[in-house]
Amino acid sequence: MGKLNNRVAIVTGGSSGIGLATAQRFIADGAQVVITGRNQETLGGAVAELGDRATGILGDVANLEDLDRLFAQIREQFGRVDVLFANAGIAPFVPFEAVTEEHFDSLFNINVRGLFFTVQKALPLLSEGASVILNASVVAQSGIPNTSIYSATKAAVRSLGRTLASELSPRSIRVNVVSPGLIETPLVGKLGLSPDEIEAFAGQVVQQTPLGRLGKPEEIAATVAFLASDDASYFTGADLVADGGMIQV
Repeated sequence: MGKLNNRVAIVTGGSSGIGLATAQRFIADGAQVVITGRNQETLGGAVAELGDRATGILGDVANLEDLDRLFAQIREQFGRVDVLFANAGIAPFVPFEAVTEEHFDSLFNINVRGLFFTVQKALPLLSEGASVILNASVVAQSGIPNTSIYSATKAAVRSLGRTLASELSPRSIRVNVVSPGLIETPLVGKLGLSPDEIEAFAGQVVQQTPLGRLGKPEEIAATVAFLASDDASYFTGADLVADGGMIQV
């Protein structure tokens, strides 16, 4: 028996990286999984990889009409949501003096506004005792250069984890946060850095990490799967930091 047998799980941004690894883990644990993504080709490839217990729905979490369509389809197909992993996000790095209004708005629209309304619009479908997991980052607790706006969005996500845990507790809905360190995913290539800058940045992170390596998407997926399961039945409002000790030691 899997720990998520007969549960309906949603993973936003589930077509690659941490989202895809988590969808794979949820399915291995017995769940029926819905993933979302903004690129039809990538989304279709992910669904094909995941198999017949996965459904892909095209959409952008920053578009509220897309979210309405997402949850209308989930209501019609499944009738409920037992696990929600609000994972979709972007992470371009920009020096503080180079931040533009467009950069600021795009990060907050996806990482905060999109995440907030994903949970709000899922609320009527969330079952009693459902688990909601928000994807934040260790940058919310550190001062890494060139991440001012990204870090601010992730600090907002951490704050939402606390307040939503309190507000949704009367329905026994648990809300927790996972804060990864630097993980080997396609997102690393979208930081707005050159290949040489990415290599240097990753090398610096590894030097600061007691475990001496970057994380793997499967390791974050295992953390999320724990929070989704009954093994974490007494966790709410928590932030599980999975960073190889980078900011903990």
